[in-house]
Amino acid sequence: MRTSYFFRTCALPLLAGLLAACTTGQTHDLLIVGGQIVDGTGAPPKPAAIAIDGDRITAVAPSARGLKAKRIIDATGYAVAPGFIDPHSHVPESIGNMAGAFLDEQDLTQGVTTIVAGPDGAGSPASIRAFHAEAARRGSAVNHACYIGHNGIREQVMPGQRRAATDNEVARMAALVREGMQMGCVGLSTGLMYDPGMFASEAEVQDLARAVKPFGGSYDTHTRDPGFKMLESETEAVRLGEATGVPVKLAHLKAVGLLNKGRIGEVIAMVEAAQARGVAVVADQYPFDGATVRYIRELFLLPSGKAPDQAALKAALADPKARAAMQTATEQGVNGGFSWVKAVGYGSMRIVDAPDAPELVDRNIELLAKEWGLSPFDTFARLATEHQDLRLTLGSVDEADIQTLMRRPWVMIASDGFYADQKVLAAGKAHPRSWGSFTRVLGHYSRDVGLFPLQEAVRRMTSLPADHLGLVDRGRIAPGKAADIVIFDPATVNARSTYLQPSAPSAGIRTVLVNGREVLRDGKVTGDTPGIFLKRQAAPK
Repeated sequence: MRTSYFFRTCALPLLAGLLAACTTGQTHDLLIVGGQIVDGTGAPPKPAAIAIDGDRITAVAPSARGLKAKRIIDATGYAVAPGFIDPHSHVPESIGNMAGAFLDEQDLTQGVTTIVAGPDGAGSPASIRAFHAEAARRGSAVNHACYIGHNGIREQVMPGQRRAATDNEVARMAALVREGMQMGCVGLSTGLMYDPGMFASEAEVQDLARAVKPFGGSYDTHTRDPGFKMLESETEAVRLGEATGVPVKLAHLKAVGLLNKGRIGEVIAMVEAAQARGVAVVADQYPFDGATVRYIRELFLLPSGKAPDQAALKAALADPKARAAMQTATEQGVNGGFSWVKAVGYGSMRIVDAPDAPELVDRNIELLAKEWGLSPFDTFARLATEHQDLRLTLGSVDEADIQTLMRRPWVMIASDGFYADQKVLAAGKAHPRSWGSFTRVLGHYSRDVGLFPLQEAVRRMTSLPADHLGLVDRGRIAPGKAADIVIFDPATVNARSTYLQPSAPSAGIRTVLVNGREVLRDGKVTGDTPGIFLKRQAAPK
């Protein structure tokens, strides 16, 4: 079984590539010439020519001498890398809001060719099938893989239940996990900070993770309480990996808020101690100093569990009894459920946009409350009343902590991005990470700050996630690999998205190929849709 698997997925494609390179007179479908190849392994850039036939790389040669093709892309002056893999994307969740083909411009203009859907526990087998069918019907410019989501299956088995699962319910959920893995999902994801995952016991999650092990799957987690119990929450995930033998990825790892500022080193030390014991654990990170963005008025909760509109908010704040009830719901959740203030705390909230009061930008809510001599809730209420369009990030992160974590070689790059259409932009929820995570690392953190060389930045976006996710034919430029390729200018590549302009396209990405076809040419989406559903390909263990 293992020999057959290796021969089919590795040896045969490599042999085919070597034969293609040696065959005289062959005319390839496409040649990429003149560029500096950054092959995804972490090796330094080198000049090379790439031959592509159909959806595969068939030869990589030191030069184009003796090679012929129907089409040639001259990449002189550019870097040529494997297409980037976003291991944590919420973009597919919004496909229902899109019209026409799934072109995903925000990812293509960053060089992303594969997105992994279903993080944070989202996605049941039924919703995954629905997305696959819709993407196939419309056509997709990017490849997509999927997690099977704990919250999705828990809601299916235990609709509306906020309690621990019974043994029978865990068994039914495990069957759905296996169903997802049989569909080709890359692993199990959890969102333990959110309803209903927050009511799951550690034993429940471990039992479900064991269901992915026979398929060679992995475990990806939005941990239980990263705001108030950061180290304990990340340790719970590592404990799962140690108990089950399933590889673990800590999703969008960061040290959030005033409480955790300067403490990311504690998590790094815990992870690396576990790695030294043989636990397979990695993380992903987006390169911005704040988590999700919301208008301040959306963060209040009524006792009904709903967020008030502006009129209802003002009315509740003006009535002492209604104000007290709203404060309880906002700060404690309704019936023990989720609320943003409960989850992250006022000390994790920083103002990122205040159109009528720019002097408030970058102010932390907890520190502002101390300055004003008010409680954090009363500060919240004053801000929401006086500045309707004020927006906050709900997970402020210190820049020094961002860089400390990003230096670790086991940290891959992800966007945690949502589809930022006009509706999302108008709602104030768009985040610059959706349009600029990968290019910000290439330009700002690699080139300008100098955290690591270009080839290491590319490795974090290609072979590292490909290997972890079991996407064995992606993530490297080599004969037999899929022809997912990005051509970019290393001197100018960078993000242009900001909290004020979250949908500004990146600079420096010239051409993107997905499965051998151009989906971005001269920085513009072509409209081609060669993207496919990628199944986990790692051999079962």
